[in-house]
Amino acid sequence: MSAIECDVEPVGARVLVRVRGELSMGSSPVVRTTLLKCLVEQPDAVVVDLSASVVRETAALSVFLAAARQAALWPGIPLMLAGPGPELAEMIGQGYGRLAVFGSVPEALSAPVRQQTPTIKDVLLPAPGAARHARALITEGCLRWELPHLIGPASVVAGELVTNAVVHAGTMVDLRLSLGRRYLIVAVRDGSGEVPVLPPPDGDPEGPAGLRLVAAMAHRWGTLPAHGGKVVWATLPRKRPPEDV
Repeated sequence: MSAIECDVEPVGARVLVRVRGELSMGSSPVVRTTLLKCLVEQPDAVVVDLSASVVRETAALSVFLAAARQAALWPGIPLMLAGPGPELAEMIGQGYGRLAVFGSVPEALSAPVRQQTPTIKDVLLPAPGAARHARALITEGCLRWELPHLIGPASVVAGELVTNAVVHAGTMVDLRLSLGRRYLIVAVRDGSGEVPVLPPPDGDPEGPAGLRLVAAMAHRWGTLPAHGGKVVWATLPRKRPPEDV
């Protein structure tokens, strides 16, 4: 088997990804893109069926570790591997023991997961008032979740991400604010596949400062591919900085 195929199937509130073929360093980007797109829909969990997979290069398994880390960071869900054969299960256990592995797909699909992350969301028109609406939603969320110290920085992050989506994508904007265990997570989805790039430090100081502000305010930020566009996300620590306590 030289090719890799990834079939995606919603199963209740979870997503099942059947990976068929030979996983290698050359084919792993296909798996990575598929898994990241699954995260965008924020299911309860992503279950990866490996029963029809063959791994010739152990290093290729790192694609699952990277996807699991992203899933845990945003949108805060587990990635589960299911049904690996004895040889593949041994490979995973030797170098990738932190991955959640289940003996079968039914076992993974029925495994309990932690309570769903509280989320506030809205769909915004690509209009001048979108950023203002985003800041109002952020204020509502931070007050609801007793995080008043994050109203300022989270409003800046959301406002800039929404503004970028309106200016550069010109499509409807899906804004989500989620309360993770350690982080407040802002995510903006638009209909453009163009990936935002942080300007270089020595770039034009008079140029657009939006992503610079996001990078300065957020603990981490990044992008994920989505069907028909992308998601840009950013995390802010829930804990108040020591100097503000």
